[in-house]
Amino acid sequence: MRCYVFPGQGTQKKGMGRGLFGRFPDLRRRADRVLGYPIEELCLENPERRLSDTAYAQPAIYVVNALHWSAAQEDLPPADFLAGHSLGEYSALFAAGAFDFETGLTLVRRRAELMSQVSGGAMAAVVGLSEQIVQETLEQHGATGVVIANYNAPEQFVLSGSREELARIKPVFEQVEGVRGFVPVRVSGPFHAPAMAPAADRFRSLLASVEVGELRTPVISNVTGRPFGPDAQEVRDLLADQIARPVRWTDSIRYLRDAGVSAFTELGESKVLTSLIDRITTAMDAAPDPAPDAEAKPARQPAEEPAPDPRRALIERIKREILQPEIGDEALAFDEDASFRQLGLNSIIYVRLARRAGTVLGVPIKPDVIFQHRSCAALADHLLTRDDIAGAAAPEASPAPLREYRDERVTALLRDCADGTLTVDRTIEAIRALA
Repeated sequence: MRCYVFPGQGTQKKGMGRGLFGRFPDLRRRADRVLGYPIEELCLENPERRLSDTAYAQPAIYVVNALHWSAAQEDLPPADFLAGHSLGEYSALFAAGAFDFETGLTLVRRRAELMSQVSGGAMAAVVGLSEQIVQETLEQHGATGVVIANYNAPEQFVLSGSREELARIKPVFEQVEGVRGFVPVRVSGPFHAPAMAPAADRFRSLLASVEVGELRTPVISNVTGRPFGPDAQEVRDLLADQIARPVRWTDSIRYLRDAGVSAFTELGESKVLTSLIDRITTAMDAAPDPAPDAEAKPARQPAEEPAPDPRRALIERIKREILQPEIGDEALAFDEDASFRQLGLNSIIYVRLARRAGTVLGVPIKPDVIFQHRSCAALADHLLTRDDIAGAAAPEASPAPLREYRDERVTALLRDCADGTLTVDRTIEAIRALA
């Protein structure tokens, strides 16, 4: 089964939605009418750095997520489940049919306004520690006003509280054994914490008049980590509660995996959720099977190293060595079954991709080959049928650039940076703190 996930605040960036506004002009016009300003200009040009303001960032992310959803409906197979992280939950509910695009955008705009009015707080990510150690550290040092706001992965949590308290406990956490970083999150308030209760109450009053339709696809609630039920009032209550209660992303992904989901596809301008999902599912796979009684199952034997998969290796080479030089890092996270149309490529780019493919694989490739097989997976399947390419597509040995670092904490931080969990600036800050 397949689940599409939508990112939330923090993924906004200048240039977001490029190539999609022109593809779905009606959605752009509808957004402009609701917001009263040109959303494409905001996303592509970021005038006055407005995307750093919650009141602008949240509507922009919702709109761009909707553009990606529109593209997915044309290019990707249907989903069995939908989920979104914090703000992304509204994108998931829109995709499931809970409300139309304009209603969702109106809700998101008002939500952003209410949340931006709560000042005096901050958030910080703690990486490398278990939930138990995080809670014990907060209790031992009297940080009663600081709570876990996001349960993002088994060893990644976001704290929410006053700026003063977070600044006070920062050096405490940096001394805890195993910590890989205590990094401030650039938001305007203490989101998903009790301090947001007044905003949640005001938002609840707005939700009371909103019609909520039947969900065509199950959507996972951030508050419960389980699917929303059929009751419209329950959906309204959980959306209001979400503002002041923690995002249980780890529980959500565990539920989906247990429900049979094996393919997660992130729709939006980021692959941060993809990285978190990988961490959660990896931890689930590594966990020992529970022993129900004395006659427990024998210990799980280490799995044999799987044989190299030429198809998988070629798909990754197409992304890394052919697409990435032309379209940037978006290629690395591009869904292997998604149509290249989603990237807005023109004929000149197809010619350049063909030339680059020929250089990478050492054999001539015609542009129409790239055009006719317009996804990474379809192109790889075609190329593997050619005798002159099969050998060139053999998996290469993976480099190990991190082996020279002997400090496991530094190695872990570099991995967090490489997979997008931490930015370069935050990684450098965390490494300096360790030193």
